[in-house]
Amino acid sequence: MIKQNWSKQATANSDVLDLEKGVFTWSDPKLIAQSLKCSAENSVRRKSSPYKSAMSMLNFYINRAGSNLTDTQLSILNQAKVELHKQFQESKN
Repeated sequence: MIKQNWSKQATANSDVLDLEKGVFTWSDPKLIAQSLKCSAENSVRRKSSPYKSAMSMLNFYINRAGSNLTDTQLSILNQAKVELHKQFQESKN
């Protein structure tokens, strides 16, 4: 039997990234991006670059939460994508 909340479990118990509790519910896109970046950079289980791993987890959450996200939270998470890109670009310099 397949669990109905498999995406919630995947986000909470990621095999790739150790996420801070509630990271996707935070209201500051910079803090969300910073947390995801830190988790991705510190992970020894990821198979792709830290940037791809962090962005994949963020996209996974957005896609799976879908219509359950408020417009405000969706906007914050989309801003976090932009911020995540900026933070990884800044760390290259």
